[in-house]
Amino acid sequence: MSGLEDIVLAPNECLKTECAPIDKIDGKVRQLAKRMLRDMYAADGCGLAAPQVGELVQLVVIDVDYGAGKKNPYVLINPKVVVADGEERENGEGCLSFPGITVPVSRPTHVVVQALNLDGDLMQYEARDNLLAMCLQHEIDHLHGVTMLDHLAPAQRVRAVAAYQDALARGARPGEVGEE
Repeated sequence: MSGLEDIVLAPNECLKTECAPIDKIDGKVRQLAKRMLRDMYAADGCGLAAPQVGELVQLVVIDVDYGAGKKNPYVLINPKVVVADGEERENGEGCLSFPGITVPVSRPTHVVVQALNLDGDLMQYEARDNLLAMCLQHEIDHLHGVTMLDHLAPAQRVRAVAAYQDALARGARPGEVGEE
């Protein structure tokens, strides 16, 4: 299996569901993180949240350096945004669960996130005005049943859904992005 088959596509209910915190970091959680990293890399993504593979727990994997030819993965367990400020900036976002489309999403440019790592250590991640800031917010949104389409105005959302349905009809697969 390539990993792409694991990725849940919209409108799957998992993508609209609040995820449960992880109480114990055990072999099952480590295996899920490993599988999610494999799936994310298979789709050439920079982030993946557990509900995107059908698991309703608060686990996110991110690697914004992967496209540069190296791997620098982060595993975030029970991540919480503790600061989201700075100027709002609109960027085109794609999502492995919405292949074939890119939509304009406005987010704060500065974010501070606290999460546990696989060793159970509390980590803090800070990002400002870069892909990591956008990715942290996008993936943590998934843990709360929020997708990039939820950030759009109603008319934009209707157009995005139509574009997504067209992309699926053309055979779009996770990792494929479209024009904004």
